[in-house]
Amino acid sequence: MVDITIHLTFGSGSTLLDMDDTRTAEPRGSWRELVGRTYAPVAAVLAGGVLLEASNVYLTTSLLPTIVDDIGGREFYAWTMTAFLVASVVSSMLVSRMLTTQGSVRAYLLAFAFFGLGSLIAALSPSMGVFLAGRAVQGLGGGLLAGLGYALIQRSLPERLWAKGAALVSAMWGVGNLLGPAVGGMFGQLGEWRPAFGLLAALTVLLMILVVTAIPRTERVPSSSAVPAVSLVLLTAAVSAVSVAGIMPTVAATVVVLVVGLALGAGFLLHERSAAAAVLPAITFARGSSLRWVYLTVGVLAFGIGTEAFIPLFGQELGHLTPLLAGFLGAALSFGWTVAQVFSANAQRAAAVRILVVGGPAVLAAGLLAYALLQSDQPAALAVALWFVTLLVAGAGIGIAFPHLAVAAFGSVADDEEAAKASAGIAAKASAGINTVFLIASAFSAALAGVLVNLGEPSVLASARYLLVGFGLAAVLGVLPARAASRPAVGSTAERSTSTAAT
Repeated sequence: MVDITIHLTFGSGSTLLDMDDTRTAEPRGSWRELVGRTYAPVAAVLAGGVLLEASNVYLTTSLLPTIVDDIGGREFYAWTMTAFLVASVVSSMLVSRMLTTQGSVRAYLLAFAFFGLGSLIAALSPSMGVFLAGRAVQGLGGGLLAGLGYALIQRSLPERLWAKGAALVSAMWGVGNLLGPAVGGMFGQLGEWRPAFGLLAALTVLLMILVVTAIPRTERVPSSSAVPAVSLVLLTAAVSAVSVAGIMPTVAATVVVLVVGLALGAGFLLHERSAAAAVLPAITFARGSSLRWVYLTVGVLAFGIGTEAFIPLFGQELGHLTPLLAGFLGAALSFGWTVAQVFSANAQRAAAVRILVVGGPAVLAAGLLAYALLQSDQPAALAVALWFVTLLVAGAGIGIAFPHLAVAAFGSVADDEEAAKASAGIAAKASAGINTVFLIASAFSAALAGVLVNLGEPSVLASARYLLVGFGLAAVLGVLPARAASRPAVGSTAERSTSTAAT
């Protein structure tokens, strides 16, 4: 899973950060100033929190085969990701509230405390049940850390360094894509996994010390906004039901529990339509709004990420890869996404944008289905090499569409408050809507991945095919909402944004 915050590039390298013409008179900040003596501690906290979150994802997936060999609980394999993601969804909704009621320093300390405690629980886990509890606590901290890393850029750095600070924080997801598999794979090859989580806990303590000394304190004031408690309960119950479906003893029981989970998910959406305290912006459900199709397309793309937790397992057991190589195989999809979005974000013509948005789910589907066809018990070296290629292609499908969906979300709202929920940008118009939908869809996909993999047990090959074909077909269906999302909002919004940036 990679960062879903997009640096949208327009014209001659301008970003959304440059669209406010009131900043043109400000002196430009430099990288030397950002990493110099004055601001380096602040930058270390902002970037370090996101790096911990990003690295943790791939460190864990790289180590999962070693973990289940040690403490058992293979049937709960997918739950390690689901528990983390559901907790992240809950805490990500509370970032603004935490900043308001607790202040910047206490909010950060609480986030690191949750993450560090969860890492310590995971490191000491005698069983899979305890490990899952640790992952949930980690997720509470991780969701806060990811949000705070962006939310505090404006409060902790001078305006001239906002762009550099945002770029540094966003880059940590790319660094985590490399560091997580490398560290996790190294510990996995040594047959050790507990020290890896102990290392995360130790780094958390060091960053907490920096928080106290480096982060500017902000005033604590009572919050007038209500917590969307009913929505979060329904959402958590829905994902939990889908997760439980994966360990049901019969197919009939699995189907029944899946239906319950889907019903709870439908209940979540129905409640959101009229709730005063909601997770999604109200315009999502307005007649004629394109935002619902944007969000649905984002959800389909996020479903592809649900395969990542199992890819290192398939790599080790089917491809006989070392834990290190299997860890990098697991990160190939996200790496393809990261690279593709850099180039895709430069597209400006409406026709090109439409092709990229509609083509995104199709390319994702092609990559996953090709990877499924290449699975075998004794793959040749060429087939294993093609595993990396097909996963890079699948990730590219997400990357080519995602930047323009973010722009479409921003352009589909009418006022600043709604824009703050619907856009997935950074700095002043940063928001939670796309991030929220992505996390929700990722949690559902991780839970459903566990169901499909467990249906194939005890054959790892059958599990791989069930998962990859199932998710590949789901991605094909994503072409339909992508067409609706790109007509006409994506193209027109991209053009408006380009014009604004050029001005």
